[in-house]
Amino acid sequence: MKCTINRRAQFSASHRYWLPELSDAENQAKFGLCTRAPGHGHNYELFVSMEGDLDEYGMVLNLSDVKRVIKHEVTSQLDFSYLNDVWPEFQIDRPEAGLTTTENIARAIWQRLAPHLPITNVQLFETSNLWADYQGNDMEAYLSISTHFSAAHRLALPTLTLEQNSEIYGLCARINGHGHNYHLEVTIKGEMDPRTGMIADLVEFQKAVNTYVVKPFDHTFLNKDIPYFAEVVPTAENIAIHIRDLLREPIKEIGASLHKVKLIESPNNSAEVYCEDAAISMTPKQTATPELAAV
Repeated sequence: MKCTINRRAQFSASHRYWLPELSDAENQAKFGLCTRAPGHGHNYELFVSMEGDLDEYGMVLNLSDVKRVIKHEVTSQLDFSYLNDVWPEFQIDRPEAGLTTTENIARAIWQRLAPHLPITNVQLFETSNLWADYQGNDMEAYLSISTHFSAAHRLALPTLTLEQNSEIYGLCARINGHGHNYHLEVTIKGEMDPRTGMIADLVEFQKAVNTYVVKPFDHTFLNKDIPYFAEVVPTAENIAIHIRDLLREPIKEIGASLHKVKLIESPNNSAEVYCEDAAISMTPKQTATPELAAV
């Protein structure tokens, strides 16, 4: 029987974005504040996923062994370090080295752990709003950012009466609507540039999400202020689908592919849509009408 287990670890480290083949002005234009010497730091959070068959003791791996490997191969080396110097793959004077981006660090950690553990995913959080996933596919990686917006909505089909809508949507059908502080997570996929270590320009990624979603949606009544929702019921599912459709082309323009949009409406209610197949997955506490669940 196959099972996936996950191990969390942490390390604190500093880094700097700087390529010696670029001028000072070119580095600053490309990497902004991240070029400042001698660098800046983060409290990194690492999640290592591993898969295997259960042994006679009901374990995939002995977690003490897993902890020891992660500490020996990764955290003891990276903790309280200057990342640009600690591993050869980050030493930017070497032509084969890349910058210490979140996605490139995740890839390097995978390479250190793969000979010792049956890993399936390395997830690295640089901050709570920025993280990367790497799954061993050469230079392919995933980069995610999170943000938020506040908006009101009403769940009601315009073709139905208030009583009929109330039967379907309950209190969410009330005439004057209600509001949420929406938490949005957007994940892109792409090939890392060997030198910059980037899937895409992070600033442009953040700008696309802000321009096409956050600014237009924030502090609105979705049904009235966003034309798409004049006829489409703004459920969490439909909002996530619309955000996916809004971001697909802008993400292509920055050189990556949109992978996933996750919209968290409340602690008990979220929806995810994938760009590749438009599948929707919902948390167990979320409910939807059959018609909406099939979108």
